[in-house]
Amino acid sequence: MLKAIMFDLDDTLIWDERSVTDALQKACRLAWETYAIDPKQLERNVRTYARKLFSSYDTYPFTNMIGINPLEGLWGEFNDQGSSFHRLNAIVSSYQKNVWNLSLKKFNVNDSQLAAQMAETFKAKRRQTQFVFSDTFAVLNAFYGKYRLLMLTNGAPSLQRMKLSITPELAPYFDHIVISGAFGKGKPDPAIFEHALKKLAIDSDEALMVGDNLYTDILGASKAGIPTVWIHHHSSSLSDVRPTYKISELKELLRVDRWKHRF
Repeated sequence: MLKAIMFDLDDTLIWDERSVTDALQKACRLAWETYAIDPKQLERNVRTYARKLFSSYDTYPFTNMIGINPLEGLWGEFNDQGSSFHRLNAIVSSYQKNVWNLSLKKFNVNDSQLAAQMAETFKAKRRQTQFVFSDTFAVLNAFYGKYRLLMLTNGAPSLQRMKLSITPELAPYFDHIVISGAFGKGKPDPAIFEHALKKLAIDSDEALMVGDNLYTDILGASKAGIPTVWIHHHSSSLSDVRPTYKISELKELLRVDRWKHRF
């Protein structure tokens, strides 16, 4: 019998990709206003250099393991406990500046003042605006009190809690919020799913994991024996990872009562 539902946060409950894109576009517009630089190409440059630089640091095995992505590195502060976070916090300021400087230099523009302005604009806009999927609260309202709810999210505690502070209506729905950076391992490691099950005091076949990422949410839950729901957002995948159920919008989860015979 289904007793609890675990939800991923980014791009499952909140629309993180849209939030980041909106902030990037606003920051890149400054370069158009100053040098008539194509903001779309500049945004592509920023994404490219963010990936290259973030993966070049000695912190990358750690950030990859707990699930901090390069664009989060452009607006996070990472003042969390632990030597790995201390190291990340020490380099993140220069990382942020370098990404924007290098992105401008692709247009033969050497303007560190503008780069710094864009870096700060991106951080400010991302912290001000966070999009939530239109059906998120309808689904949470329907399940609140009916099932135990747990949020299971990869990332740095400071950054994930900042996201929850931007949309403070989310956290009260959940009995537990498990963040990989606080636990010490991230999805898809089955250990973090087993930790979540212990918090809920249930067996794996009494839970359901809902997420958008096949390789973290779905693969990890499957390894822990938890049935899964993949939100594929109108995309398809050739992956060998197979979810128990597949939906394109969160509101389709409201049909879960019809799936009970599978539990």
